[in-house]
Amino acid sequence: MRKLLLALACGMLLGSLSGCLLPAYSGDPARRMQQLLFTSENQRLLLDEWERFWMLDQPDHATPYRTHGGII
Repeated sequence: MRKLLLALACGMLLGSLSGCLLPAYSGDPARRMQQLLFTSENQRLLLDEWERFWMLDQPDHATPYRTHGGII
């Protein structure tokens, strides 16, 4: 019986830790939309930064036609 109660208590403790007590976004719909737009914009910029780090945003110099590759 003691093992069952201990397992139940551990299960309730771990179950309560799976979520967050404070919500990540505001309850106001207008403010929440602004926060979601900022979050998605940061994720898009992260992809651009990743491509810049691996130099995937540069033009390929083995192309059969000329590309400028600099700031126009």
